[in-house]
This record gives sequence, structure tokens and C-alpha cells, in this order.
Amino acid sequence: MTTQPRPVYVIGGGPGGLAAAAALRARGVRAVVVEKSDEVGASWRRHYDRLHLHTTRRLSALPGLAMPRRFGRWVSRDDVVRYLEKYAEFHELEVVTGVEVTHIESNGNDGSGGNGGWTLHATGGRVLTAAAVVVATGFNHTPRLPDWPGRDTYTGQLSHAADYRNPTPYAGLDVLVVGVGNTGAEIAVDLVEGGAARVRLAVRTAPHIVRRSTAGWPAQRTGILVRRLPVRLVDRLGALVARVSVPDLSAYGLPRPGTGLYSRVEEGAIPVQDVGLIDAVRAGRVEPVAAVEAFDGAEVVLADGSRITPDAVVAATGYRRALEGLVGGLDGVLDERGRPRTLGAHTPAHAPGLYFTGFSNPISGMFREMARDAEKIAKAVARHLRTPA
Repeated sequence: MTTQPRPVYVIGGGPGGLAAAAALRARGVRAVVVEKSDEVGASWRRHYDRLHLHTTRRLSALPGLAMPRRFGRWVSRDDVVRYLEKYAEFHELEVVTGVEVTHIESNGNDGSGGNGGWTLHATGGRVLTAAAVVVATGFNHTPRLPDWPGRDTYTGQLSHAADYRNPTPYAGLDVLVVGVGNTGAEIAVDLVEGGAARVRLAVRTAPHIVRRSTAGWPAQRTGILVRRLPVRLVDRLGALVARVSVPDLSAYGLPRPGTGLYSRVEEGAIPVQDVGLIDAVRAGRVEPVAAVEAFDGAEVVLADGSRITPDAVVAATGYRRALEGLVGGLDGVLDERGRPRTLGAHTPAHAPGLYFTGFSNPISGMFREMARDAEKIAKAVARHLRTPA
């Protein structure tokens, strides 16, 4: 099925990379997936045990293969992994595991990429030549642990949410979860249900909380419908829906946000889908507290000046894209925060033939958008390869 001497290399064997490879293959373009781990779906294998997709099964399938009905409406972590394994097998994808691409260079004489293609430097001294490159190394790539003052003096257990699997090690302990995104909220609930003696949740900015589903209507479908509407209009609609469907938790230390829902999305903050947090907060089983400012021996210093002494701290403080080493030397590819300036079928002005997928977190669902991106990227790549050098 090879239509050009050099393949398109897809960096990353997660859902975004596999989807892009399958879409390319469907267009007769040879795509080689390079995955640094030993198996596809590596990041999903490392997620905490109770994780389920917050998007529905039907709206989370990748191109060319539906998710099995037996997975249920909200697909579990283990079933996502099974699906990704089956997806690679079903589409007969060419996947190279155990190899990490560390740096990408343009082969264009003018430094622009063009059809001169790309050179990829990988572990083991490998040098790969590509007609085009799709970077799909993941939104949640490198755990970000804030450099809190006194962090190294903390005498309790401090870990990032990336290392959290289940509540068993925390049974009977006083635990502080830092960060109230979807991960922090779900881990807090998991700890409560798993036998932690006390669970507090450090909140810097109050989140928008939405029901995962209301009367059978998933929040994801609402996200799809409102994506193209004006931000201010969606903010107003979101506030109305919240007042009807989500109780005011201000008395429990979790007030309604001052910034509109879609305004927060535009800033990169996705609403928290409720998987038990509302009930846990109202029952006093999860206690919201002020943001973490510093550590001092056994104590954690909070932004309101109070001090607490948890046995363990789980930092659900997000991730970095960590693309600087891979593409940081290419002019105009990354913004000041290290994020790709272009996504999907769009390529940087000075690096045509270089594509990025899976580096946004849209309210319409990451899997759905990666699936859509895959089709658009495949079309753009096929057109790019037809362009004379």
C-alpha cells in the first residue's frame, strides 16, 4: 500500500496517533507509528483504576471501528486499552514500540520542511527519514509538580496524581488532594469511598461543575452543540443550567465561579463532570480548603494562612506537553507556553508537513476531536505529498 518512498511517521501510539495512522492508511499513505513504550495506549494503562471516559461510547470511537456495546455508555480505562489494542490490530497498523523519537529536523533547503521531508532522531542512534510527521505524544505527557516553598521538607507522602492507582495505600490516612480538575475531583471521591480517614481538596480557583448526564442527555452533546456559539452566550446559558442542575456549594467552601463556563474553557479549564463530588462535599466527606502555598515539615500552609497536617498529599496539578526537545528548535512551531501553535490539519507556516493532534482538551470530547482531526490530517497529508518539492 506504499505510495511514496518515505513513510509518514506518527509519533505516539495513543488514541490520537493510532487514529491518524488509520486515516492515513485508508488513503493509501504508509504510516509508521513510533511509540516509546512497549505497547500502544501506554498513558491509558497508567491511569488510575476507576477512570472512565467522561464522553459516551458512541461519540468516542476512532475512525473505522466502533466501540463494542458491551463496554457500556461510559467506557472504563481497561476497556479503552482493549479498544486501542484491537484498533491497531483491526487496521493492521505498522507500529514500532520501544523507540522514542527525541528530535525532529527539517530537510528543506530553506528550513521550511516542504517536500524535502523530515529527519527524526530516535533512541538507539536511529535516524528516520519521513515525508511528513504527525506528533501525537499526548496532552498529559509529563507530570507537573509545582515547586512549592519547603516542598522538600515535607515529612508526609507527596506524589503526583500520575502515580495514583487506587485508594488502598491511603486507607485510614488523612489525605489532601491538590487541584479540583476532573482528576483531582475523582481521586478525592475515590479516596473517600476507599476508606481514607479524611479527605480535603485544595482549591485555588472554583471550578464549573456539570452533571455528566441529565435525564439521559450527556454533557458532551451539549458541548458539541455550543462549541461554535459566542462565548458570552454560552457563559450565560451555562450559568442558567448550573443554577437548575447543580446545588450551590458555597457554604461548603466551593462557591460558584465568577468567570463564565466557556470563558474558562477558552483559558484551558474544562468543567468538572460530577462523578460523586457534589454528594461527597455536601455530606462533608470531601472538605474543600484553600490553595496550597507552601510546606513546612509535617505541615501544609494554605493560602488563607491556615496550616494542616495531612499524612499524604496527592497533587492533581496537571501536565506539561514537553515538546521543547522534540520540536523546540523549529521556528514558530510552539507558543510561549510550549504548546503547538497549529493543530489538526493546519501546519506551521515555516514547517509544512508537520502536524499535531491531541493537544487540546475541548468540551466536545478529546476522543471525538482526535477522530475528526485524524481524517482532516490524512486529507491534508495526502495533498501535501502530491505537492512538488
